[in-house]
Amino acid sequence: MGLTRFIFCNLMGWKIKGNFDSNIKKAVIIVVPHTSWHDFYIGVFTRRILKVQINFIAKKELFTPPFGWYFKWMGGAPLDRAPGQNKVQAIAKIFSEKDEFRLALSPEGTRKKVENWKTGFYYIARTANVPVIPVAFDYKTKSVLIGKPHYLTDDIVVDTKELQKHYNNVVGKKPEYS
Repeated sequence: MGLTRFIFCNLMGWKIKGNFDSNIKKAVIIVVPHTSWHDFYIGVFTRRILKVQINFIAKKELFTPPFGWYFKWMGGAPLDRAPGQNKVQAIAKIFSEKDEFRLALSPEGTRKKVENWKTGFYYIARTANVPVIPVAFDYKTKSVLIGKPHYLTDDIVVDTKELQKHYNNVVGKKPEYS
């Protein structure tokens, strides 16, 4: 057992249920609920244990010295957030430029409680023609729950309802925001 797995499973008490299909090299991974900064290191531990590349996007300014190399090493991809640009198209272009790119993001768009998800994840996945993989960090059971890839249809309402089923009874770090 590696050190990362020992810390995550034995010292922190977490477990991982499910896995990423190694044949799927490109996907949008939605992580819900996102209620705390603690979600970041839970995700880092998970990807390290599973030995899978999982990426994120951030404003391009973060990718300059002195820390730019670190964000790239961590799987980051720079995004120009200047006004007037189509962000969905820009992110889909990143997918087309990479052989392997699994973009993790939170459709809630915040760590606070929301009634409805933002739809960017859906349009990014549709435009990039990649599946959406639901992932939950359930702090109640200390479980990372990795769902099956969902291939989107043309119906955002049906697709979103189907994806949301993965998160039934999942509790975030801050339950009041779940």
